[in-house]
Amino acid sequence: MDVGLALLFIVIVMFVLRPVMKWMVKRTPGAGQIKDICFFIVVLAFMMSPRFTKLFRVYFLFDPFILGLAVPDGPPLGSALVEKLDPIISGLFLPIFATTCGLRFDPSYFKDSTKFAYHQAIGAVVTLLIKFVVSLLVPLLCKMPTRDSFALAFIMMSKGIVEMGSYSIMNDSRVISEDIFTHMTIVIILVASIVPILVKKLYDPSRKYLCFQKRTIMNSKLNQELRLISCVHVPSNVSSITNLFNASCLTRDSSIALDALHLVKLSGRATPLFIAHHKQKKTQPNKSYSENVVLAFEQFERDNREAVSVNVFTAVSPPNLMYEDICNLAMDRLTSFIILPFHRRWYIDGTIESEDQTIRSLNFDILERAPCSIGILVEGRRNLKGSNVRDPLASNNFSSYNIAVIFMGGQDDREALALAKRISQDKNVSLTVIHFKAANSLGAILTENDRMLDDAMLSDIKQSTCLTYIEKQVKDGPETSNYLRSIVEDYQLIIVGRRYKRENPQTSGLQEWCEFQEIGIIGDLLSSADFIGNYSLLIVQQQQQRTT
Repeated sequence: MDVGLALLFIVIVMFVLRPVMKWMVKRTPGAGQIKDICFFIVVLAFMMSPRFTKLFRVYFLFDPFILGLAVPDGPPLGSALVEKLDPIISGLFLPIFATTCGLRFDPSYFKDSTKFAYHQAIGAVVTLLIKFVVSLLVPLLCKMPTRDSFALAFIMMSKGIVEMGSYSIMNDSRVISEDIFTHMTIVIILVASIVPILVKKLYDPSRKYLCFQKRTIMNSKLNQELRLISCVHVPSNVSSITNLFNASCLTRDSSIALDALHLVKLSGRATPLFIAHHKQKKTQPNKSYSENVVLAFEQFERDNREAVSVNVFTAVSPPNLMYEDICNLAMDRLTSFIILPFHRRWYIDGTIESEDQTIRSLNFDILERAPCSIGILVEGRRNLKGSNVRDPLASNNFSSYNIAVIFMGGQDDREALALAKRISQDKNVSLTVIHFKAANSLGAILTENDRMLDDAMLSDIKQSTCLTYIEKQVKDGPETSNYLRSIVEDYQLIIVGRRYKRENPQTSGLQEWCEFQEIGIIGDLLSSADFIGNYSLLIVQQQQQRTT
């Protein structure tokens, strides 16, 4: 490699190509998408990089690497490259590359290899062991927990597609022989197969979210401030959440401390961010991220002065790690309830308006790891034209709000009932508790403890004059479904417990038709296209008591 030409190439990239790409970014308005012509010019530059390697006489992997470093990270250019190229590269080209590397592997060379190849293999294994020992001793000396130290040591000695590709290239260039390539391939396959299993066994990141205190709505007093987190992905989530609280007619005696968390997908090489807007005097630097969200929640706080205190946060992180931002915030703020938006939204006729599987995966992660109770909010169905959207909880739609709680028993249903009692303190809120009882009580699947807690809670409900209690006996799931279909149009908000993997006589026969496990059998039933009505749905899961 000619060092002078290599330096010349770096200078051209940093002082010519990078400024051009920055100019493209500056010409992109606000948080808009970069123009297709700019995107294709950058892709073309990467495709021409092999020609540059010949022209500047450098190693053929050097040019794409330097060009990649020169691309401005984050939106709009870096994120556009990742979003458009990563699916085809990771989903197609990378598996093909790994397969072609594997096809070069010939086990016959393992038997007929030279003594030099054996020595190289032994040297590679010894090097890995030394790296493992050093990576283990350093964190142990720094008083890191033993399990975490072992996990870190295994991660440090891991091998994968990069090493496999490097050996494959060296084999094609005749830098190493076929028998050495065979031995190195076996080492990489063994390490890549064993290390992930051991790391997963040793290190569970969700352990830090273990909470030995009960952070539930049931354990919070009515006259105390309730701490909540509401997650926002798109602007419509803001109106759905604020309308939900407006429907509950908040007062000073039933105040809430709301932490609104705007979740922004991290793309490209942008650095993850966690922004606390209430600690910043100016929001202009983050205008493209959350300005509208901040303004909407500030207005909501002004409209409910002394009843609501709002802090707005923005988390810019990869989708598979967004749950960490939510759970960490819940731990730090001593939150009792997290509100998550559902991943699918419907029009009024039952057709799908939008769907995001990334949000669904996030909801599953939170349901498994959250240190407090959780609610998934399914928005009311929207007008087909989209311009005149009517939210069932919007304050100008009704003079009073009708809320229904579907109760069948269990901790999730009790939590749902506790939430409903808390948000129905105002005289303008009409609460109806619909208790489904199995016609054949012998089929009820409830522990003695659950039955006692249910009875204690229902006894208070039956004695209350501020709500309506309906007891309905049903023999199976279809009968439950028929009854719910006949009443859903009478309510603007329906609250149900998730009751995950709990089927009883009242829901028998419905499990097979459940499409979304994260909202439970009844939640899935009420959100299906078979139920016609413009109501919002809140599915509640009580804090899961996990053990180490």
